[in-house]
Amino acid sequence: MTSDVNEPQWLSQARSLSTAEVSDALDFFNLPGSALGVRPVAGPARIFGQAFTVRFAAIDHSRPGTVGDFLDRLKPGSVAVMDNGGRLDCTVWGGILSQLAAQKRIGGTVVNGVCRDTAEADEVGYPLYACGKFMRTGKDRVQVEAYEQPVMLGDVRVCQGDLVIGDADGVVVVPHLRMQEVLTRALETRVVEAQILDAALAGMPLAEARKKYGYHTLQRSATTLTA
Repeated sequence: MTSDVNEPQWLSQARSLSTAEVSDALDFFNLPGSALGVRPVAGPARIFGQAFTVRFAAIDHSRPGTVGDFLDRLKPGSVAVMDNGGRLDCTVWGGILSQLAAQKRIGGTVVNGVCRDTAEADEVGYPLYACGKFMRTGKDRVQVEAYEQPVMLGDVRVCQGDLVIGDADGVVVVPHLRMQEVLTRALETRVVEAQILDAALAGMPLAEARKKYGYHTLQRSATTLTA
């Protein structure tokens, strides 16, 4: 998702949100979204864009398929979300893809599994997130099973068009239909936390500042509080 001069203000402001801030907002709405085990492995530790999903499966030797001829399907700013079932023994993303994706201004790649050729991603400044690094190719081991279908990223379900945000702390996923309310909540919470910090820095005891601004209820929706 590239920045657009016509995009709503809440979305423009949300581009500066951290994964921690978004994770707290997801908690407020009782939504999953924090992808366990996925971390930055190369390039800038920042991703913000809508998911293009690709799911892999073990090679079908009777009808072998491809592992990486999908790049031209992606739009600038989108995020390639590759679900290789969390496999750590072979990769589905490497140097050629990183260099081409950088040229095409793809927003980044997130792999439920491992990737390789991370030095090439670093060289071209391409954001790459995964469960780790490993050099063995996925060719003749896995193949594309589906495009633009729901996939898993760590323990999080990702659908085509969901918002993917990544930073140094990891990756969060916001359902497409809940983007505005989740991101708006994250922005509102940021304001409250800034008030707490300002009050504490000015000399107010932290416990008092937290109580005054409702710190302990920031991640609790009305539904949670009454449950």
